Amino acid sequence: MMRGLAAMQDSGFRWFFLSRAITMTAGSMSSIALAFAVLGIDNSPAALAIVLTVFTLSNVVFLIFGGVVADRLPRALVIQSCYVIDILSIGTTAALLFTGTATIPVLALLSALNGAASAFVMPAMQGIIPQLTTPAHLQQANALLSFVRSATTIGGPVIAGILVATVGPAWVMVIQAAAWALAIVLLALVRLPAPDPSGTSFLRDLRTGWHEFWSRTWMWSICLAFMVMNAIHIGAWGVAGPYIAKNDPRLGIAGWGWVLSAEGAGILVMTLVMMWLPLRRPLRWGMLAISALAIPLALLGLHPHALLVAAGAFVAGLGVELFNTGWNVTEMEQVPGDKLSRVASYDMLASFVAMPLGTLAFGWLVGHVDVSSLLVISAVLYAVVALGTMLVPSVWRMGRADGALKS
Repeated sequence: MMRGLAAMQDSGFRWFFLSRAITMTAGSMSSIALAFAVLGIDNSPAALAIVLTVFTLSNVVFLIFGGVVADRLPRALVIQSCYVIDILSIGTTAALLFTGTATIPVLALLSALNGAASAFVMPAMQGIIPQLTTPAHLQQANALLSFVRSATTIGGPVIAGILVATVGPAWVMVIQAAAWALAIVLLALVRLPAPDPSGTSFLRDLRTGWHEFWSRTWMWSICLAFMVMNAIHIGAWGVAGPYIAKNDPRLGIAGWGWVLSAEGAGILVMTLVMMWLPLRRPLRWGMLAISALAIPLALLGLHPHALLVAAGAFVAGLGVELFNTGWNVTEMEQVPGDKLSRVASYDMLASFVAMPLGTLAFGWLVGHVDVSSLLVISAVLYAVVALGTMLVPSVWRMGRADGALKS
């Protein structure tokens, strides 16, 4: 237990962890509230799709700029500034909902603002963690954050559903704005030295980040793989899964809820394991583990019984978290700290850019081909791409940095 909580010895990480726990909890509720707020204005899936797509597109557009800013300025300050923007947009959303004046175009505009702010926060988050703890505690720090994230993913939507049903979505937005304000105060207690002035242009910093990203074969090969894997996952799991749940009584809508909860439970269990089990070959084991997502995809196509698919989803959840911890630790150890946010932004861009295409492609395929065959083929392709990355020597051989495994 003491090994799992070792990162808490670092005071800066403790304050950061508390601020992240608060924002992750509130954030897990706000997504549900926003969905029902949109549907309360226009009970149309298209309206909800517009608001969510605008967020994603705005996020993708600004990601690489967010990485440069997070490397040039104090990362805690970048996060705090973006939280101020979020508070203003979330507060405006709440006010519009309270007064009954909210419209879909206005909510889409506010969602785009949130997406842009998030594009600066995410690279800053990735870059700040190694500054707050020692190399020996880096794996535990990432596992602790993942533990909170997975726990809020399971419990947050339940709490949000109760609040939306009883007091309405606007009050959930108020809670989120208050949580972000508290997080700003907590981040003010994180003391870090200011980054050295780069002395170069913004464009030069962008090119430097790209060079750092592309010069690491293990990084770009896995990112290219995830372009395909994420497109398959969001399409097969996010589109075909709910379609089967609605139309096949062996799974059912309630059963699909249990499947998603089982995946979250698998993630939660693996975070506990990652707190104390040293991960000596993070990319080798991570890519092997993430290939387990092919299991529930294949089961969904071959025999979509709720308990069977839930069991596969639990195993997949274990694999997801093992990969996430291994990837984050490797990136934080292998990339220089003053360039980490820029490199992380290219990594995130590669991971997100094909996801809308996956959604659109599977939306069409589900209505035009045999869904069972589609899912089995998708599962095989997913596993082949994931396991194929281990043929890259640097992926297979990647170990931990010197001193990282010392407790």
